[in-house]
Amino acid sequence: MSLRNLLLASASPRRVDLLRQAGFEFEVVLPQVEEAHDAALTPEQLTVENARRKSLAVSRARPDALVIGADTLVYVDGDPLAKPADMEEALHMVRRLSGRTHEVCTGVAFACGGAVVKELHVITHVTFKPLTDEVIRAYHSRVNPLDKAGAYGIQDCTDMVLERMTGSFTNVVGLPVDEVSAALHALQS
Repeated sequence: MSLRNLLLASASPRRVDLLRQAGFEFEVVLPQVEEAHDAALTPEQLTVENARRKSLAVSRARPDALVIGADTLVYVDGDPLAKPADMEEALHMVRRLSGRTHEVCTGVAFACGGAVVKELHVITHVTFKPLTDEVIRAYHSRVNPLDKAGAYGIQDCTDMVLERMTGSFTNVVGLPVDEVSAALHALQS
């Protein structure tokens, strides 16, 4: 497939930055879709389903382009942690992650001509240090938790919260760049 137009179906400034840093030229088009919130789905299924919804919504309006849709969720004890509604919920979320290992799953769907042409998902394991409420509040004073799944941004003030990580760093930021780049190159050939 020749790549004439590349679109990113996302409002995430972090995804925009990651894709630009990877050297891709693209346009951002915000998808108008309702995300799935089905707790019966696995992390892989739920994030890929939401990525699929985003990429298809934009692809149907712009069938000439290759569209990337993505969705990232934080999972602890099998429960998805999306973006917190307020600072109290953000505090509660990070409290749950304190001293524990959790998963960050990003699903990515590529659509063209109103159809999905490729899907993938990446899981990264993240372990937080044991954190007091004071440390969490100090972290949240430096990092806006309200626009981030799990109420944290791994790229911001990492030393305050992170003990260790296994897997893709960019996945935790919001887009697994190596896997997306490989998929885009494969789709272009």
